[in-house]
Amino acid sequence: MSKPEAVIFDAYGTLLDIDGAMAAHAARLGDRWAALSAEWRNKQLEYSWVRSLTGPSHHEDFWLCTRDALAFVCARHGIADAALERDLMEAYRVLPAYPEVPDMLRALRAQGIATAILSNGTPSMLADAVEAAGLTPLLDEVLSVESVGIFKPDPRVYRLATRQFGCSSDQLVFVSGNAWDGQAAYAFGMRVVRVNRRDAPDEYGLADAGVPSLPNLSGLADLLS
Repeated sequence: MSKPEAVIFDAYGTLLDIDGAMAAHAARLGDRWAALSAEWRNKQLEYSWVRSLTGPSHHEDFWLCTRDALAFVCARHGIADAALERDLMEAYRVLPAYPEVPDMLRALRAQGIATAILSNGTPSMLADAVEAAGLTPLLDEVLSVESVGIFKPDPRVYRLATRQFGCSSDQLVFVSGNAWDGQAAYAFGMRVVRVNRRDAPDEYGLADAGVPSLPNLSGLADLLS
């Protein structure tokens, strides 16, 4: 893969560990914490997609989608603990980065490749998370869907990156841990790398289309060198 103008990263589930909030309070949740975390994530994404599909008047930012998703999961599982819900939401604001992320970003920047986030997260969510994870000096841009008022996988979201860097879509590499996100970026014309941390099956024919898949981000700089 040739050197791109920039590498654009999804944030949640790609650079930031989406299980980090539940893991931080695992002692209060018990053995079910991982299953609850997965359900929270699925409902969060469902709410973002439904709100996008039902039109601009139904848009609610990602922080509120995240809050509503957590409230649903807690209600479904009989967790009546407002303090725990507050603590989980605050933990979500400062999710940890996956361990290889800082060194990977440094390696890309050493190659003269710009780095950016393109995320469903609100600007304040992303600012807090990036700062807490120590990634602020390693990123050139942090782009939020809130500037277009619709969530991924709408093409208007991916267009934010081409506008920011003033280049065509094929001059950018988009990296995501979410296959549906990679498919949308691929359809927009970006070069895509999938991060498949859980060895999930291929989706959307990405492998047949030549999209590389990595088990984590440690090998990304070598792939682009």
